[in-house]
Amino acid sequence: MLLWLLLLILTPGREQSGVAPKAVLLLDPPWSTAFKGERVALICRGISHSPAQGDTYWYRNEKLLKIKYNKIQITESGNYQCKTRGSSLSDAVHVGFSPDWLILQASHPVFEGDNVILRCQGKDDKNTHQKVYYKDGKQLPNSYNLDNITVNSVSRDNSKYHCTATCKRFYMINFKETSKHLNIQVQELFLHPVLRASSSTPIEGSPMTLTCETQLSPQRPNIQLQFSFFRDSQTLGSGWSRSPKLQIPAMWTEDSGSYWCEVETVTHSIKKRSLRSQIRVQRVPVSNVNLEIRPTGGQLIEGENMVLICSVAQGSGTVTFSWHKEGRVRSLGRKSQRSLLAELHVLTVKESDAGKYYCAADNVHGPILSTWIRVTVRIPVSHPILTFRAPRAHAVVGDLLELHCESLRGSPPILYRFYHEDVTLGNSSAPSGGGASFNLSLTAEHSGNYSCDADNGLGAQHSHGVSLRVTVPVSRPVLTLRAPGAQAVVGDLLELHCESLRGSFPILYWFYHEDDTLGNSSAHSGGGASFNLSLTTEHSGNYSCEADNGLGAQHSKVVTLNVTGTSRSRTGLTTVGVTGLVLSILGLAAAAALLHYARARTKLEGLSATGTSSHSPSECQEASSSRFSRIDPQEPTHSKPLAPMELEPMYSNVNPGDSNLIYSQIWSIQHTKENSANCPTMHQEHEELTVLYSELKKTHPDDSAGEASSRHRAHENDEENYENILNLIKDKIQDFPCLCNT
Repeated sequence: MLLWLLLLILTPGREQSGVAPKAVLLLDPPWSTAFKGERVALICRGISHSPAQGDTYWYRNEKLLKIKYNKIQITESGNYQCKTRGSSLSDAVHVGFSPDWLILQASHPVFEGDNVILRCQGKDDKNTHQKVYYKDGKQLPNSYNLDNITVNSVSRDNSKYHCTATCKRFYMINFKETSKHLNIQVQELFLHPVLRASSSTPIEGSPMTLTCETQLSPQRPNIQLQFSFFRDSQTLGSGWSRSPKLQIPAMWTEDSGSYWCEVETVTHSIKKRSLRSQIRVQRVPVSNVNLEIRPTGGQLIEGENMVLICSVAQGSGTVTFSWHKEGRVRSLGRKSQRSLLAELHVLTVKESDAGKYYCAADNVHGPILSTWIRVTVRIPVSHPILTFRAPRAHAVVGDLLELHCESLRGSPPILYRFYHEDVTLGNSSAPSGGGASFNLSLTAEHSGNYSCDADNGLGAQHSHGVSLRVTVPVSRPVLTLRAPGAQAVVGDLLELHCESLRGSFPILYWFYHEDDTLGNSSAHSGGGASFNLSLTTEHSGNYSCEADNGLGAQHSKVVTLNVTGTSRSRTGLTTVGVTGLVLSILGLAAAAALLHYARARTKLEGLSATGTSSHSPSECQEASSSRFSRIDPQEPTHSKPLAPMELEPMYSNVNPGDSNLIYSQIWSIQHTKENSANCPTMHQEHEELTVLYSELKKTHPDDSAGEASSRHRAHENDEENYENILNLIKDKIQDFPCLCNT
């Protein structure tokens, strides 16, 4: 019973199904055919290709022999195999023992692609001649009368070989002998490849690995192989590769088909092909279609970019994605790709892009729809416009002014703020969009620049500034009369001054005398306006004025004026006194001038050198007239007594020239406060010089020396007379203490 169990375990079929490497069976001598009666040694080698250690099992024609040595001697024909511990059953080796006179021997072992030696051997080889070799009945080239030949790159093609030779028997008779046919035992260099796939029914989109399995003979472990994979006559990958595996990242339905692989040596001597394998790719229908909006939540601001992401939880192969918006017949976009998600970009969204969206996915099994998602597009406010709404064209103090601020675009709610000169007045909200207002009761202080801003949380926008001028009605004007004195006198210059203390400019003032219009004057700034009037007796009466800036005229109170007929100047008396004085002075001056010409000239030249100013009579007259023209007619001209005058003698020539006469300034009278006080006819502001001149004879340069000497003596005599004349003039002037310059 134990023997039968052991035989069951060691049967060739059982062991061949294992994965252990095959044992190697060798012949010694290395010929697979021998003459009957000869012995052939069989040697079994294990994994390390060294003689087997331990028990070795031998088989003849698949029957276990009762021999356990690693080397045995055989004398019978048959198919021999062996195995050792750790190795599987070796390939069968046929060893034949022939009783014939001529045999054909082949070396052993022989692998695919090897060169094999054929030897034609006679039983009495010394008497065997004319050896010829044949393959499948045809003589091999260059094989005549050779003890052995080499056949290159044999294969397992079941070719039959034999040889012929002439054998001499009984030392006399030659017989032609033919060997039996020999099938060269060519062992596989590597096993026939087998194609294996990680899955015969892969899911579409999933990866797959193809493996081309083979095994080199243990006796030729260093042989290099290369591999190639095919589908329906189409080469996969990059062609031949040293790797026995091919990685396919993703399988699709169009990848279904017939697959096989090929293996060959790098020398291309041996090539083998696997059997075909059918691979069918399975498609998974799409499911759980989802639409996602970016920015998250579907809240967008006008001008931003929107991304619609359509995805599926499951689904294989090429998926067609499409995006749709409520109210539109055509889709927004469509994409077909081998992916579980796709994106649609909407650039620079507008207000019209708001609404409900969904997407669909389909991979031939029918479209699956996502749920609806609402997208809102918020619009930043535009620059607001500030407008004024008042009861009239021009804003007036007391009016109720409405400031209206409105942005023409912008998502509600919108908060409006109102400013006056950058100071916040208040704010107002527009929950449903549109504009907002702010009311203001106007005062004069409300003039200035106004603005507003609008903000809906997406950035505030400021309006342009708008100027407002609040017009103030004029108040009741005040009329004042400005005359030179307390009592208005005929000839006075009267100033009528009208002024409103309140009111926006310009203000037009009208002046009236007994309700008759005198004239008008405009005031563009403060201070009122005036009207001048040269008084006559007819100007007595009631005066008034009126102020108007377009918002209603205001009338002043009436002011009464009484004009008297008496003149303020005593012209007659002053004229008589001055005339007599002038005539006296001129007579004395003329007499003195002729006598003291030389002395006057000498002194005048000395005074001129000290810087005393000179004036001609004409210059004096011009100065006098200009002095009167500068008198303000509005200032009062009260008469005051003159103070005593002081005489200052002056001797400067005022009209030197080629004429025979010159004028010499002989003195001046300074009007001081004292003499003005003593003279009521002199104005206190007219503190100017009164200049007197003397006419003198001019000296000629062509006078003789004698005449000059006589004149010099006469001149010295006349100096005393000249001084006397001056004293006389001074006395005359003192007789008129109230001299006024008219």
